[in-house]
Amino acid sequence: MRMDNALFIWRLEMQAHAVSSKKATNLSLSADVLVEAKRLGINISQACDEFLRDLVRRERARRWKEEHAEFIQVYNRIVETEGVPLAEWRSF
Repeated sequence: MRMDNALFIWRLEMQAHAVSSKKATNLSLSADVLVEAKRLGINISQACDEFLRDLVRRERARRWKEEHAEFIQVYNRIVETEGVPLAEWRSF
């Protein structure tokens, strides 16, 4: 298995399950979009929270990949040349 995603996805999923509290904040939104969202019954706070949560998750993942790029490159090169570590003992 390539190491591109496995470790940081696990870590981010663990963090996502942590209970978080909410904090009131002020946002500036495009008036036309806000009116249409309200007309459609979209929960603005929930939509903003979900989008920001996803944006934060993707940015953390991008930074994790960037910070660990050298290790990932070396590990993947080893897997390509030598195969998966301990593969000879796999039972599946």
